[in-house]
Amino acid sequence: MKIWLKYLIGCALGICMALLMQGTNESAAVVINYLCDFSIRAGRYALLPLLFFTMTVAVFELRVNKSLFKTAVLTICFSVISTAILTIIGALSVIIAKPPRLPIAIEEVAQLYTLDVFSNILKLVPLSNFDSFLDGKFLLPLLVFAGFAGAGAAADRSGSKPMLTLFDSVARVSYAVICFFIDMMAVGLVAVSCVWFFSFKEVIGNPSFRFLILLVSIDVVLVVLILYPLVMRLCLHEKHPYRVIFASVASVITAFFSGDYNLTLGVSLRHARESLGIDTKISSVCMPVFSVFARGGAALIMSASFLVILKSYSDLGIWQDIPWILGTAFVISFLLGSMPTQSAFIGLAVMCTLYGSGFENGYLIIKAAAFFLCSAAAVIDAVTSIVGSYFIASQQNMVQHKEVKNYI
Repeated sequence: MKIWLKYLIGCALGICMALLMQGTNESAAVVINYLCDFSIRAGRYALLPLLFFTMTVAVFELRVNKSLFKTAVLTICFSVISTAILTIIGALSVIIAKPPRLPIAIEEVAQLYTLDVFSNILKLVPLSNFDSFLDGKFLLPLLVFAGFAGAGAAADRSGSKPMLTLFDSVARVSYAVICFFIDMMAVGLVAVSCVWFFSFKEVIGNPSFRFLILLVSIDVVLVVLILYPLVMRLCLHEKHPYRVIFASVASVITAFFSGDYNLTLGVSLRHARESLGIDTKISSVCMPVFSVFARGGAALIMSASFLVILKSYSDLGIWQDIPWILGTAFVISFLLGSMPTQSAFIGLAVMCTLYGSGFENGYLIIKAAAFFLCSAAAVIDAVTSIVGSYFIASQQNMVQHKEVKNYI
């Protein structure tokens, strides 16, 4: 059975379970939440060793083939351009749709959200490189370590052969392990989707959030089913762009119900290799980098949500604030790599703080719907990662096309 179909069945069972559990005691909810957390942790199992060893070997091979620089440039360009476009789409959707004002929250601030930029920079040069393996949230220190290891191996090819042979073997074992947990994730998604639906049922029951949820959903459909296929059609002359989107269905399901970028990354890596036929050298480098930096979905949610909040607080014109909103959402999206979950909401809270003028607590009015907004952002970013990797691999003729019937 295809992975996406197993995931879909698991999510359907989880939603049915949530409906049947209405009115049950809190003990049952505690058990479901525990199983949800366990499932997400299991889904991430073996991700860090897989990323390190595969990326080290991939950087070595790309540098030997003299294609590392081109890959890096294409990755940066795609991240920047896609994030800029998605940020603008988020703002335009609010300007065009003109959503109704949300009721002003009177909740007191319980937590001060920050990006910890300087602390994260220090993590890139830890006292011990092996500390990079201890942080399961912030992947960038591990990726930097792997990049230097691969580049160093390329500087001494003969001396590094034994190490690369070992790393390649460990990478294969790690991939086999994570494939097992990706298959088992279909069971875990029962609990994950059940917890998600508990929150969704409460939010959708509030009429104030229905238009915002609908607006964000339309943005997701527009980006995933229209914008990206159109880009592949025009830039890559791809005759069947929707087959690339179809290959990301399992990643979309995982991202939507978990909202977890690191969990989704493992699923995306497997489908990029086994469904789309993207060369491992490309997927092992581009997809982790996209997961950290290409947060255009989060930028879209931040720009759209901030405008909704601003319009809810004031009847004054917002046009003078548009450049600041777009620029701030764009920049903050590149600083969210240490946050595999709730990154869009945290970025929005930081935007409100930076805006000031008594607006510091503005993000509270959409706090109840934050989980859905973060799920939508994760879906867009999951598809961005797959489409971006496919785009870069196609530019360098590193794709072995497979028929849709052979997708996993």
